Formats: sequence, structure tokens, C-alpha cells
Amino acid sequence: MLYPELFKQLEAVRWDMDKDIPWASFDASKLSDEQAQTIKMNAITEWAALPATEMFLRDNKDDSDFSAFMSIWFFEEQKHSLVLMEYLRRYRPELVPTEEELHEVRFEFEPAPPLETLMLHFCGEIRLNHWYRCASEWHTEPVIKQIYTQLSQDEARHGGAYLRYMKRAINKSGIEAKAAFSKVGVLMASARRTAQALHPTNLHVNKALFPRDTVQSRLPDPAWLEHWLDTQIKFNTDWETKVVDRILHNMSLLMEQKFKSVQDLNRYRKELTREIAAAAEPLPAV
Repeated sequence: MLYPELFKQLEAVRWDMDKDIPWASFDASKLSDEQAQTIKMNAITEWAALPATEMFLRDNKDDSDFSAFMSIWFFEEQKHSLVLMEYLRRYRPELVPTEEELHEVRFEFEPAPPLETLMLHFCGEIRLNHWYRCASEWHTEPVIKQIYTQLSQDEARHGGAYLRYMKRAINKSGIEAKAAFSKVGVLMASARRTAQALHPTNLHVNKALFPRDTVQSRLPDPAWLEHWLDTQIKFNTDWETKVVDRILHNMSLLMEQKFKSVQDLNRYRKELTREIAAAAEPLPAV
């Protein structure tokens, strides 16, 4: 099992909201109304760890090890929402999300293949790590800069934990796991070709609720994410390249291959697809 070891590792570096956030350093002159509004939106977005956890537990009923790890992931992700709300409670109380606004992002995700979902969230952690690092640079108020730094480090550690479960899946399922991971990896490393930000909170997950079946579509301002990325924190090509490089680097380690580009990964994906198809063909009659 991976859960006991991951518990010890993440427990050892867990930050304390009272002791490790420099609340006394708050500088009101360096927090604009525009910046405070983005903190509210991220607090609500982080609350969506709740339906994501419900999805993971439902779709991984046969995997008690991974389900136990969800207790760590869920706790730390909800803590992200909580610390952002605490920041607003102290310094912009009129912007603290209401319970109704938070509950709006709790909706059912349709069942999905566990391996693909695992890879999707692994890539999501990498992307969020970089979004929060970029956000920390954009903000000017020292306390929220530190909060986003803490959050970005958590997301990186979560990505590392997901990677451990991906390695385990390859040991168990071999080529099927590799095919699932490479397929989603190609998608998530191709953000330059898409009009929307590629992150689990921005993907459609319930046909019956379309078009309000993404987390972002259920925020008070559904258009917020793109504006935050493109206009406010300016998550530009340089930042996106860092995300793609991290995905390709980890996929290279995972598959024991060298992927210098998304095209390399896509060629590998196609090779795996052909191998699976060939293995499924019936033997010729004698």
C-alpha cells in the first residue's frame, strides 16, 4: 500500500493555517478590489474538491489504498478553500463566498475510467501548481503571495502522489495503463491548441447538466477563469511551456521513454493503440 507512506510524507510538511501564514504582515494598500475578487473565485473553485472526492471514491470502490489517500487529498484541498476564505474574512469580509455559492459547485460527475481520471488530475495538479506560482507573482499583497506559494507547493506534492499511483497502475495493468495515461497526456499537454484552459475544473463532466456541467460554469462569474489567466495573472506562453515540459518530463520517467514534444508522446500513444489492437485480434484458424 502507498497510503501509509504518503500519509507520513505529507503529514511531515503540512503547514498550519495559524502559525505558517504571516497574517500580521498584511498590507491593505497592496490589495486591490480586482485582486480580492479573484481570491473569492479561487476559494469557490477549490471547494470543488468535494464533488471530485465523491467521484474518486465512487469510481475506485475496488481500490481501498487509493481511496484512503483521498482522505489526505480532500483534507488539503478543502483547506485551500478555507485559507482563501479566511483571508477574505479578515480583510474583505464582503467577498467571503456564501454557502449557496459554495454548494453550487457540488454536483455529480459522471462515471469515468479511473485510469484516465487519475492522469487527468495528475496533469491538473501540475497546471494548478504553475497557475498559483504565477498568481503569487501577480499579487502585490505579501500575505496572499505567501498563501498562493503554500498552495502551489501542496499541488506539486499532490501531483507526486498521483504519480506514485500511476506507477503502481502500470505495474498492475501494463500497456492498458500506459495507453490511458498517454492519451490524456496528449490532451492535457496540448493547451496551446484549445480555446479553453485545460484543467479538470474546466471540463464538461455531466451531459444532463450541459452547459452548466463544469465547475467554472457554476461560479458567480463563469467567464472568470479565462480572464484571470489571460488578462490578470498573464499566464502566457512561457508559463504554459513550463507546464508542458513538466508533463512530458514525468511521462518520460513513467514510460521509460524520451518525449521531447507532444508529438513524440502522441506517436507513442498511437504505437500503444496498435499493440492493443493487434493483441485483441483473433488467432487465424488452422
